[in-house]
Amino acid sequence: MANNGGSEGIKPEKLFRGSCTALIATAMTFAVLSSIMTPLKEQFLLTNEQAGFIGGAGLWGFPLSILIFGPLCSVLGMRFLLRMAFVFFVGGVLLMVLAGNFWMLFFGALTIAFANGLVEGACNPLVATIYPDRKVEKLNAFHVWFPGGIVIGGLACFFLDRAGVTQIAGIASWQLKLGMILLPVLAYGAIMLNEKFPETERAQSGVSFGGMVKETLFRPLFLLLFVCMMLTASVELGPNRWIPSVLDAGGVSGMLVLVWTSLLMAVMRQSAGKVVERLAPTGILLTSAILSGLGLLWLSYAEGGVMIFIADTVFAVGICYFWPTMLGVASERVPKGGELALALLGAAGNVAVGLVTIPLMGTIADYYGHEKFPVNETKAVIQQIAAELPGLKAGAKDNELKAAMDETVVLANAVLAQAQSGALPRKDTANVLRGAIKCAPDSEIGKLAKKTLDPAELHGGRTSFRIVSCMAIVLVIVFGALYLRDLSTGGYKAERLI
Repeated sequence: MANNGGSEGIKPEKLFRGSCTALIATAMTFAVLSSIMTPLKEQFLLTNEQAGFIGGAGLWGFPLSILIFGPLCSVLGMRFLLRMAFVFFVGGVLLMVLAGNFWMLFFGALTIAFANGLVEGACNPLVATIYPDRKVEKLNAFHVWFPGGIVIGGLACFFLDRAGVTQIAGIASWQLKLGMILLPVLAYGAIMLNEKFPETERAQSGVSFGGMVKETLFRPLFLLLFVCMMLTASVELGPNRWIPSVLDAGGVSGMLVLVWTSLLMAVMRQSAGKVVERLAPTGILLTSAILSGLGLLWLSYAEGGVMIFIADTVFAVGICYFWPTMLGVASERVPKGGELALALLGAAGNVAVGLVTIPLMGTIADYYGHEKFPVNETKAVIQQIAAELPGLKAGAKDNELKAAMDETVVLANAVLAQAQSGALPRKDTANVLRGAIKCAPDSEIGKLAKKTLDPAELHGGRTSFRIVSCMAIVLVIVFGALYLRDLSTGGYKAERLI
């Protein structure tokens, strides 16, 4: 049953379709940023840590925008927030496409993330308002289009790469991928930005702003969900941001694995209603915690394409219901928290992932990946890079390429000087190899650099998966306790305002 909030002229199904289209844009940013991580590292000579900050910045703006505007959803209006998101999407994409350094990439990703936060800040309470009796089910149906958008964006990126498109009319392939984000942005703008929107469920029920704040910040159950959201988001979104680049280093198409994960999640979220009836929301969360932890641990050890896809399937089944079910449980068990509760949960998940999990996984990958560099063999490769790149530079016509070659040679000589003590310097060693791959990917020295770098990237990334999987242990304990408590009191019960 849909709720029109007592207003004429509101079209719930059209608003729902527009919300889903806006979420596709949000999801495509995730797929595109994952796909362009390696090209950005090569073109701008970024460390894994810097790339992690750019990837994390794709989420940082979410908590900032949702914390500022989410609680004001009833005051400013959900349509106003979605119009702001439209402007931020366009501005962020342009900033990244025109970037010339790390900071422009960082702030471009941050601006796009602001748009993502505005979409979530408006659409989650919108869906909960127009479907008050089916919140968990419809929030899962809405969030079908997060993995659905990743499938769309991921396949588009994959086929661009497979077609060997490096640039069109002077526009690099990674810039083309960013431009694709604007297609669903324009579509959702056309569908819903001139439609009439209802008041939020909390406003319709007469719960004051102060009552919303009190119910959210002083309710023990919500505070527990707040902490758990940080962990569930870390287990889900942290590894997914790194899967393409890590598995690519092992010779498996990481983007196809990410697409498979997202496709499976989309299909399963579409049937969330039946799963809710069978397991109840807290049972879903417990099962998800168990499967996600086991799947991620398995993925960190799996060898070969078949075993990697099987492990990833277990992981995908585990994470598919985490985000929307956490929002649904909060909306049903803490309904007076309204848009503030939903905003804080979304912010908690993205702060944890953007500020901590993704950069930390990059740091872990840099640290443990460095261990896979055999000292003497790696020094020999770097010596070749320092000796051969100046000769290749003589045949280069592009000034930016020549400058990148000079930078790589200078860095290679610095690494060799530091390595005289016997130890290779962390970060710079990998960056020399990345520079050689960027400057001369088809040359013998470029291929040798890639052959040396890939095992380190794979080992470091897998180690980061292993460490993140430990978070699932905490989730199993907490969700298990909530599920057992529900069983002891006659089963899961939702509170209703309208």
